Amino acid sequence: MTVRAVQVIAGADVIAYHSARHGRSIARSIAAEHLRADHIEEALIYPVTTESTDHPGGYRGALDEFYESAAARLAAHLDAGRTVAVISEGDPLFYGSYQHMHKRLAHRYPTEVIPGVTSVSAAAARLGKPLAEADEVLTILPGTLPEEELTARLASTDTAVVMKLGRTFPTVRRAMERSGRLPEAHYVERATMTGERTEKLADIDAETVPYFSVSVVPSRIADLPPGTATSTETATTAETATATTTTGEPSGHGEVVVVGTGPAGPLWLTPESRGALAAAEDLVGYTTYLDRVPLRPGQRRHASDNKVESERAELALDLARRGRRVAVVSGGDPGIFAMATAVLEVACQAPYRAIPVRVLPGVTAANAAAARAGAPLGHDYAVISLSDRLKPWEVIAERLHAAAGADLALALYNPGSRSRTWQVGKARELLLEHRAPDTPVILARDIGGPEESVRTVHLADLDPHQVDMRTLLIVGSSQTQAARRDDGTQVVWTPRRYPEK
Repeated sequence: MTVRAVQVIAGADVIAYHSARHGRSIARSIAAEHLRADHIEEALIYPVTTESTDHPGGYRGALDEFYESAAARLAAHLDAGRTVAVISEGDPLFYGSYQHMHKRLAHRYPTEVIPGVTSVSAAAARLGKPLAEADEVLTILPGTLPEEELTARLASTDTAVVMKLGRTFPTVRRAMERSGRLPEAHYVERATMTGERTEKLADIDAETVPYFSVSVVPSRIADLPPGTATSTETATTAETATATTTTGEPSGHGEVVVVGTGPAGPLWLTPESRGALAAAEDLVGYTTYLDRVPLRPGQRRHASDNKVESERAELALDLARRGRRVAVVSGGDPGIFAMATAVLEVACQAPYRAIPVRVLPGVTAANAAAARAGAPLGHDYAVISLSDRLKPWEVIAERLHAAAGADLALALYNPGSRSRTWQVGKARELLLEHRAPDTPVILARDIGGPEESVRTVHLADLDPHQVDMRTLLIVGSSQTQAARRDDGTQVVWTPRRYPEK
């Protein structure tokens, strides 16, 4: 208890506290030594806690009626000129019962809220582990959330505390395991009180878990060796070379996760990808894509040029053989014209077949561009790269003819660059053999980035000089529509229903 809380209790006429129907109140037991015989006590006893109820309004209706009644009881004391102290374990406005009184009374009577020590802080103190350090993000979650939601949030945050365990414990444990956080998770029961217990979460028997317990996933930075908690390393050429020449048996339980960052920055990251990037000890990738990943103390970055996919894959797998947790960073979705193929090709070779490899999906450029324009890929569509660096143009032309002849909408990746200037013009010629000149074509450039632009032109008016490597083209089918709405925006969509012949 704070000094101010003791002072307020001493000056109060009425002491109010919540409890279940058994009548025992944790808040009262904490403040018991400061209560006087002449204090008027108001025990606000819940009509229902976790059990079912026959109230016409259900569980929520029963509680709302109780809160109205409890507030009226306290208001009667206040109207009589008495000072009321509502005592609450933890902090009154942090998942506290008092907040329901506050909503109903604070606008009517002079109110002072005395902050308290939350179970979050108490649990961290009892574990002796920092909750967050430097730029780490702490997420506080109620265990009553659905398992999928818990899993996603645990995967995407740096550190976490899950409250309200009890009957939710099996769900919380599964979410910890699915998100990969179970090895880091700790369990704290009744922190600072009689019956306190702290253990690794993985060792806890679900049948023994009370409501007043929390799970803590503490700071990762705190576990780093001294001197690494405030810096992020960039591997030197020599260090990278050492990693790629490692021989012998694997020295640990490393793995490679291929992560798609989406078309731009952190807003496009999935929770699963965000969690994998945070958990990695080494990041391997093209410099431009690595720059999209927030710097984290203790991580080592291995940046390289965009044309050395196999070398990057081999580096990542060699690091994993040494027991490192490695994230290969890819733009968009790693399985679409990106790094997943390169990693799997190398991972299927003899030295690396035992290394665990996971591929995490990302938002691909075609879907990002389509969303900005409307729904041009709302029906069947094909995805084709116009780059002839890894396949001959004759193959590209054949595929363009086939897809256009089937009346598919097209998402065209890698349409042009400084060294490839004629492919867009040639593709336009081929497509005009199958499409009307006024077919909508979307030019989506730098989607999600600072220079984002989305324009729609007719196929016949497509200018190759307005297309570069940062541009993605979406060419509509014969059914694709373009319209301007009342607010001035233009939308493009392809109907889901295709006309019968």
